[in-house]
Amino acid sequence: RFSLLLLNLEEYYFEQHTANHIINKGCRDERKFRGSLKICSKSIIFEADDNIQPIIKIPLRDCISIKAPEDNEANNPFTRDTSGGISVVCNQVFLIKERNIIAPYKTVRGRTEHLFQLDVAGKLGDVVQTLHQLYRASCLDKMGDQAAMITAILQSRLARTSFDKNRFQSISETLHMECKAEMVTPLVTNPGHVCVTDANLYFQPLNGYPKPVVQITLQNVRRIYKRRHGLMPLGLEVFCTENDLCSDIYLKFYNYQDRDELYFLIATYIENHITEHTAESYMLQWQRGHISNYQYLLHLNNLADRSCNDLSQYPVFPWIIADYSSSVLDLTKPETFRDLSKPIGALNKERLDRLLTRYQEMPEPKFMYGSHYSSPGYVLFYLVRVAPEYMLCLQNGKFDHADRMFNSLAETWKNCLDGATDFKELIPEFYENDSSFLVNSLKLDLGKRQGGKMVEDVELPPWASGPDDFLQKSQEALESQYVSEHLHEWIDIIFGYKQKGSEAVAAHNVFHPLTYEGGVDLNSIMDPNEKVALLTQILEFGQTPKQLFTVPHPRRIIPKLKSLSRTSSHSVSITESPVSPNEESFEDLTEESITLAWNNIAKLKLDEQYKIHKEAITGIAVTCNGSSVFTTSQDSTLKMFSKESKTIQRSVSFSNM
Repeated sequence: RFSLLLLNLEEYYFEQHTANHIINKGCRDERKFRGSLKICSKSIIFEADDNIQPIIKIPLRDCISIKAPEDNEANNPFTRDTSGGISVVCNQVFLIKERNIIAPYKTVRGRTEHLFQLDVAGKLGDVVQTLHQLYRASCLDKMGDQAAMITAILQSRLARTSFDKNRFQSISETLHMECKAEMVTPLVTNPGHVCVTDANLYFQPLNGYPKPVVQITLQNVRRIYKRRHGLMPLGLEVFCTENDLCSDIYLKFYNYQDRDELYFLIATYIENHITEHTAESYMLQWQRGHISNYQYLLHLNNLADRSCNDLSQYPVFPWIIADYSSSVLDLTKPETFRDLSKPIGALNKERLDRLLTRYQEMPEPKFMYGSHYSSPGYVLFYLVRVAPEYMLCLQNGKFDHADRMFNSLAETWKNCLDGATDFKELIPEFYENDSSFLVNSLKLDLGKRQGGKMVEDVELPPWASGPDDFLQKSQEALESQYVSEHLHEWIDIIFGYKQKGSEAVAAHNVFHPLTYEGGVDLNSIMDPNEKVALLTQILEFGQTPKQLFTVPHPRRIIPKLKSLSRTSSHSVSITESPVSPNEESFEDLTEESITLAWNNIAKLKLDEQYKIHKEAITGIAVTCNGSSVFTTSQDSTLKMFSKESKTIQRSVSFSNM
């Protein structure tokens, strides 16, 4: 039942001890619960083995005293049963997951005493000393001082431990590198040790949670990205899949040298198996129709530092459909779609005029929109039904007000058009196959709306027969001809040349300066309190993706359909290949000609042959006079072969295309 989401933002979980929790010690109604005592950087958490019992969270700043019984008392044979006991007196406690139900935390205010009896009494002194240290940190007035003291405690713990080499998969593995890092998951990070060998990447959490070691076989790695985490170039994300949204591990390092060295080690290893793609190479594939609109947006998000493990930089997808009232969704009508050439904030002219008036009067630094199109709060707004514990973590143990929940698509879209501060785009889940985020299958009590109605499943538009049908139609809309013709305009705004500078102003696409990469240099801020405040503000407010294109994005090449009347009654449409006129492509031939062409191959006889590529050949072109042959291959090269000299004249590597 315990998870890191029970911690506060920016809190660490250090260690756990098996213990008994004794309530009302020495009284008639004394009760004892067995479980696990967890020491965290800002709280003490006790998780009883009995699922019915709530998890108890005691914030350290609310503690009045933390002490072990006096030594002379502990040596007294008559009080032997309290040995290994820690008494915690506090004036506020949170009760979480009572009866194992996910719900807002219950707060118990007023002075209470909790006695925790450790199974290993010998650890008592160390635990009390750690708690006293952390208590002192939590009592510091300024957030920056608190963070600095907790970081010092954490670093000294990491320095005293190292990666356990017994965890290697094989005794013959060679160690290449070991360093300290944190594993990043949404809203929380977990410190520990990273190890790279000639065969595996390992991460060993300091606290052994959720498992003693996370292992990734280097041979399975498909993609690896350097990431910006908390505005610093310290992140690294590793994927063992080609097209998945979620990675296998996301690590954050304490200095960029460690990050770059690890990146180099893994990249060198996988270089032999795989090529790294650039935004330009994906753009070419998308233009020619080799990858779908959905896949292209996914790749762009990935290249722009967007990750499912970082809610302040979650992948961003566009609102596509603008019609949530018709009973039938007509994808042939342009008015069914949202105008992709404008940001959400500029779709409603009246609202935009009001915002521009305010923008003109504003002192520097100016911005048009007071909130962003993607932030942790917005991501969880959409996902609260499947990720309720993330929402409780972000909002200090509470759900949002029932009327502000994601209740209906039509309502949410209307609010994005008319709301004074609502400019949010969508998330990839709207164009995937798992509709669980639209359904309250966990039977969560998300509150009662003004009309007395409970918050249940998301209300869908009339054209959707159910959640799966809604996703199916959203996917069809995303891949429709209209979107294929206009998607490049939205890419210009979010990832491209209209993201910054005068083009952004002209496109009404200006957000708060702090949301842009390079908008603030954290290293130049000396005051730790200012730094913590700024970081918190940025993480909660949301961030603009990294700029991938600085010139207008080309449009997709859409094959034009031409109708050819045949002698038969029905007309057949043949897709024109995107080749220049008067150039015949094999794909343009009719069925009969193709059959004839293949039959003629049998009459050809081999003259001579040359092996110039490592992999299969994907394309051939011959000069008019037949003197040179150009070939492309799956080995990522383009070669020019001379028939006269029977040698390769030129070879170009397209490994990143």
